[in-house]
Amino acid sequence: MGTIAIGGFQHETNTFAPARADYAQFEAGGGWPGVAYGERIFPALEGANIPAQGAIETLARAGHRLVGTAWAAASPSAHVTRDAYERIAGELLARLAAAMPVDGVYLDLHGAMVAEHCDDGEGELLRRVRAVIGERVPLVASLDLHGNVTRAMLAHADALVGYRTYPHTDMAATGARAARLLLAMLAGGERPAKAYATLDFLTGLQSQCTSIEPCRSLYAELERLERASGATLSFMPGFPMADFEECGMTVFGYGGDRGAVEQAVARLRAAVAEAEPDFATELYSPEHAVARAIARGEPGRPVVIADTQDNPGAGGAGDTTGMLAALVRARADGALLGLLIDAEAARRAHEAGEGATLALSLGGRSRVPGDSPFEGEFSVERLADGRFTCTGPMFRGFRMQLGPMALLRCRAAPGVRVAVASRKVQAADREMFRHLGIEPERERILVLKSSVHFRADFEPIAKEVLVATAPGPALADPAQFPWKRLRKGLRLRPLGPAFAP
Repeated sequence: MGTIAIGGFQHETNTFAPARADYAQFEAGGGWPGVAYGERIFPALEGANIPAQGAIETLARAGHRLVGTAWAAASPSAHVTRDAYERIAGELLARLAAAMPVDGVYLDLHGAMVAEHCDDGEGELLRRVRAVIGERVPLVASLDLHGNVTRAMLAHADALVGYRTYPHTDMAATGARAARLLLAMLAGGERPAKAYATLDFLTGLQSQCTSIEPCRSLYAELERLERASGATLSFMPGFPMADFEECGMTVFGYGGDRGAVEQAVARLRAAVAEAEPDFATELYSPEHAVARAIARGEPGRPVVIADTQDNPGAGGAGDTTGMLAALVRARADGALLGLLIDAEAARRAHEAGEGATLALSLGGRSRVPGDSPFEGEFSVERLADGRFTCTGPMFRGFRMQLGPMALLRCRAAPGVRVAVASRKVQAADREMFRHLGIEPERERILVLKSSVHFRADFEPIAKEVLVATAPGPALADPAQFPWKRLRKGLRLRPLGPAFAP
């Protein structure tokens, strides 16, 4: 049996977001395990639905010796700082060099990292890894479905494998799939043929959900083409918030028969292109969404509203108050909003204690255009320490450390409550609310700061799901971003205007 090096470096970069990811953000992890080096990687990831854990289990079962290099993940934001990138990448490369010779390398990457000094964070990392291991050692990486896959990434890796679900319930399964490709290379001694194609349009995150059309049918077609061709295929809808030339959708695949791989990729690309009109989704203003939720929501079957443009999973700070203001103006009853990230409000609530009433300037600290803090009086209903383990389909096994948390009730509209946390993470698991003594399904209206990941745990209890466009940096319509560096002719939304530099 051989020696395989394991590492991971995850960041999804919204170049239009208000705050950058420094090293401290990777230490915090943003809901994911924080920075770990060497053998500490393995206990840090154990039991979590994380790609590297799926790869670790698969490779270990095959009898290989595993060597840890570096693991790091941070909550989506603007650019990764040069210091953070170089510290983490440098540690990974140094530990890899010290472990040489190795028989293979597996990396858990995102695919949409932009650093202050490097547009293509993953392509550059793969280039540096390849320089350490040489051309003969197989290098495989798993990628998030939202990866903006570049020519450099494809050139330096022997295989890349993307998630197939959004919400990402198949993260560990994707790591296992990547590991099986690596095992096949080790057993056969040959690298697979590869093929790659790009698409000509961007689409918002909400329309990339794989439980609804068109992605539900597109991923079914992907699996059909795999069975027919013997190839391993990936369709990446991309992360439409990164302003650089290679932002966008891609299709790629690997296999033993070059002709079959190329044909399968071409057919999958054609299917995605044909579905372009179906990527348009209905968006609601905050007022319209709240009015519909008031009319239709009921305990046991709440209407769920996605506060998509302040999604912490896409670069939002989780602190905008547009949806809260809309709930209060409408005096909504049985309404819960979360998670709103405000460490100062949580601290004051803990100092005051349960049952206290506080005058707060809540949220609004990231100062995105059109947003401001919400001024009002709130009663403190419940306090918690922010330490719990998620149980939902996507975040299962994630050990959250969100700092002091508080459940606040708005005195101006007593039917409205806000779940506050100190550290940002998107609201995608019911345990985030149960930790504060709330059973989400008992509410009439749930407003969640998330774009799609919430669907894995909340859609089963929802009467319906609405996507609202309150102010925030993660715009639901990519055409609204002030793009400067995309490739000429790329359509900025399905069937929309083309980028012209």
